[in-house]
Amino acid sequence: MEMVRLKCGFVNGIDIASNGLRGGLSLGWTGSSLVSLRSYSQLHVDVDIHDNENGETWRFTRFYENPDERYKRSFWELLWQLDNDPGSPWIVLGDFNEITSSFEKKGGRLRSERQMADFCNALEDCRLNDLGYVGQWFTWERGRFRSTNIRERLDRGVTSLNWMNLFPSYSITHLSHSFSDHCPVFMNTVGNLGRCESVGNKLFRFEAKWCLDESFEAIVQQAWADPLVSVPDKLANAGKHFQF
Repeated sequence: MEMVRLKCGFVNGIDIASNGLRGGLSLGWTGSSLVSLRSYSQLHVDVDIHDNENGETWRFTRFYENPDERYKRSFWELLWQLDNDPGSPWIVLGDFNEITSSFEKKGGRLRSERQMADFCNALEDCRLNDLGYVGQWFTWERGRFRSTNIRERLDRGVTSLNWMNLFPSYSITHLSHSFSDHCPVFMNTVGNLGRCESVGNKLFRFEAKWCLDESFEAIVQQAWADPLVSVPDKLANAGKHFQF
């Protein structure tokens, strides 16, 4: 990873070795004063970003959760331990190896409701909000044939509200992948307003948690009921309801 970082022009970095074929973290950057290390382990790298663009300091945590169900509780406890500075704008980005609802999984055995609830509760306890995304729905895939194919949204970015206020035009993009079973997740603090649909004067981003709302299905059915309305207009009409 050091060789990769240097080829990419990142002369400074932090590398955490993998455990066999699992895990492994690497963070690279340029400039001697951009990043200050808070803490690290095999599951995370936690740093402060001294942002020269806006003069602010915000917190970035690269997170990796082991997929072994036996250790899920200890990983959420690590996230709770990291939640020790509520005033600092905070973003956590990485492979959580967990989903928030059955809508984020296709194929394979059903995920335990308790597991998903524990994940949602950990994010809620730490006041971390899903950033949404642009691109394909799932970030991880296994199995080449339809009968064995499993896809899940395991990778995501979650943030505190003050981080979202600091970067209101952010974007999260799921990029295409070939060698890995995970797709790269690209986070842009500047964003690209032209890639998102706007509703009124607000930037519209779909939130996966809306699927859990009791009114979700009825709103979608109502928006799709008129056969004379085009699909883009149907999406816009549904989006107006979700914005409120």
